Amino acid sequence: MAPILLNHMGSEENEYINEQVQVKNPNLDTMEEDILYHFSLSTKTHNLPEMFGDIKFVCVGGSANRMKAFAQFIHQELKLPGNPGDIKDICEGTDRYCMYKVGPVLSISHGMGVPSISIMLHELIKLLHHAQCRDVVLFRLGTSGGVGLAPGTVVITEKAVDYSFRPQFEQVVLGKVITRNTELDEGVANELLQCSSELQTFPTVIGNTMCTHDFYEGQGRLDGALCSFSQEEKLEYLRKAYEAGVRNIEMESTVFAAMCRVCGLKGAVVCVALLNRFEGDQITSSHDVLVEYQQRPQILVAHFIKKRLGYII
Repeated sequence: MAPILLNHMGSEENEYINEQVQVKNPNLDTMEEDILYHFSLSTKTHNLPEMFGDIKFVCVGGSANRMKAFAQFIHQELKLPGNPGDIKDICEGTDRYCMYKVGPVLSISHGMGVPSISIMLHELIKLLHHAQCRDVVLFRLGTSGGVGLAPGTVVITEKAVDYSFRPQFEQVVLGKVITRNTELDEGVANELLQCSSELQTFPTVIGNTMCTHDFYEGQGRLDGALCSFSQEEKLEYLRKAYEAGVRNIEMESTVFAAMCRVCGLKGAVVCVALLNRFEGDQITSSHDVLVEYQQRPQILVAHFIKKRLGYII
């Protein structure tokens, strides 16, 4: 079955314009109540515009602990009143995701892989819509495997690509394949690169990010429970990826980019490379080194947020 391509001219996509966050579902207009089940929130039981109407930046990442740490970090960076340790999990009524609000910043966990982040993004975008938020920028902060990069390098994604290095995300809807574009906002990416130049604390590049369905076979690892290919075949695939502009590999970027684009949201994926996949498959750096690496995307995006809010001139 030929996929349905929804590209730059497709009816699904919005231009990036300064307006209220949009959803692409007319059914929501007829619902008396919209239950955001995995957030333990609802349009009937919560005043979403009052709770979230001032949100301008949403930062999402896989780990609940990491996103709590980011919320505490951005609280300190923005010099907000109160104790960062007292920040409450808005989603404490569920164990699926965590959510912390720090001034105009929302910090949310999304779990691992496309299915988990996809569920979170549907409810997040509906939340921002119901809360009547405007001019919101979304960031995915994460870790990744580098492709020809030294460990610790931060990659700002230009295009999220699939296993064949195509900038697209395939979603099966009612048995049909819908193909969505995965190019991210160029302006935000360049602004982040400029922030990195101002920080001058860690290497940062713009490149394509390959999104896979799993951590082992899908990423060409030789150390999983299953392996049907050789070291030479793995390296040849990684060389092809590098030649296609891929600089890192993770498991969420395509659906993140596609959903941001369809709903007219400016988004960026900022991931640190924990290793160079040409040199191995297992992550061998010490715990302290990995913790410092994982803080790098947070530091970069915090600098971006502070510049946007006028904390840095």
